[in-house]
Parts: sequence; C-alpha cells; structure tokens
Amino acid sequence: MCKFVYKKVSYMKFGVVVFPGSNCDEDIIYVLEKLLNQTVVRLWHKNTDLQKVDFIILPGGFSYGDYLRSGAIAKFSPIMKEVIGFANAGGYVMGICNGFQVLTESGLLPGALLHNESHKFICKNIFLKTMTGDSLITKDCQKNPIKIPIAHGEGRYFCDKKTLDNLIQNDQILFKYCDENGEIKDSANPNGSLLNIAGICNKDRNVFGMMPHPERASDKNLKNLDGKILFDSILKNLA
Repeated sequence: MCKFVYKKVSYMKFGVVVFPGSNCDEDIIYVLEKLLNQTVVRLWHKNTDLQKVDFIILPGGFSYGDYLRSGAIAKFSPIMKEVIGFANAGGYVMGICNGFQVLTESGLLPGALLHNESHKFICKNIFLKTMTGDSLITKDCQKNPIKIPIAHGEGRYFCDKKTLDNLIQNDQILFKYCDENGEIKDSANPNGSLLNIAGICNKDRNVFGMMPHPERASDKNLKNLDGKILFDSILKNLA
C-alpha cells in the first residue's frame, strides 16, 4: 500500500463524512469554511471517492439512528472502506462524538464507547486537560484546561487492561475530563469514562477521536474559542 504523503500548502482540503443521522456535519463545515477559510467537501456515506482530500472528519450525530450500537452500522458504509484505507496509508482522520464511536467500531482506534454511567443523555460544557503535546491537534494547545461542550448518551470510554497499558505507554491519551482548575478527579468525569479519558489517538498518531465537540466552541459569537485552538493546531502543523 502506498504511503500517504503530505506537502506544505497554504490551505487544506477537508472531507466531512455524512451518514444518515449525522447532525453536526454542517457545524464542522461552517467552522472549517467560514471561520478558518478552508476548502471542504461532503463525503456521502454511499460514495467511495475521497476527492483527494488532505484530512477527513467524521462528525457527531446519530449515524443510522444509533441502532444496535453507536457507530456499529456506519462502519459498513462504502465510504468507510476508503476512510480506513486512507488512515492505514497515513492519512489524517478525526472523529468527533459519534465519529469517535465509528472509529472504535471500525478498528481505527482501540476501545469502545459505552452508555453513560448515568444512562442519561448529557449535554453541557465540561473541562478538558490536554495530556500530550505530541499530536497534531494538541501540539499548540497551551491553554489548560479548555472548556468544550459534550452531547452524548454513549460516551463512556472503556478498554481492557492491555489496551489501557498500551495507551499510557505510547502516550496516546489526548484529553482527560477535569474540573475548572485542571484537576482530574471522579467528580469531573461526566460519563464514567475509564481514567476520565475523553480523547485518544492511534499509535501512529494520525487518527484522533474525542467525545467533546470542539466545533461548538470555535465561534466568537458563542463566547468560547477553546475548540478553535485544536483546529488552529491542525492547520499550523500540517498546512
């Protein structure tokens, strides 16, 4: 398989995958196109042409109504075969909320997202502590903690001990839930995630997943630009 090669450009072409039931696709497209002046194409789930994109984003929502399990049906969409090939060749892929769930179901990220410990849908602002600077999306995240909204019913990250040990050893944990002072503790964990984990990357550091929604904290009109820090980091370090 050919290795995906990036070249330095003044702008990037993003592909946003759209499944039946996606409802945050237009949010991320708005941020990328209108706020960050990037080129964006919609990648419909039935298509197999990635349109020569530089970076793929799987947005939040309820793909296929979250039937069976969140992301369980979406992984069989024709577009996902191409996304998996793109990622395995070194291409950058980011999954947000339901997109994170799709990535774990597809095997691009380890672990699983289970029902929230409360068995209730949770929609609120939370705080995240950046756990590593060794990733495209966190390299320029100097602010700690950052405030990002969550909106999910199945966001409790879980994995077995061997997988967890690998995540820790390989510095793959991107974010953990914390309080407003940056302290990682049980009371700051909104869904019961293992070790307060809110986001991870793969061992090769080109696939990223997180449950919080940075696209909902990227517009000055919302009086929160903490999410934009992550997108700015992508553009600064890749484009």
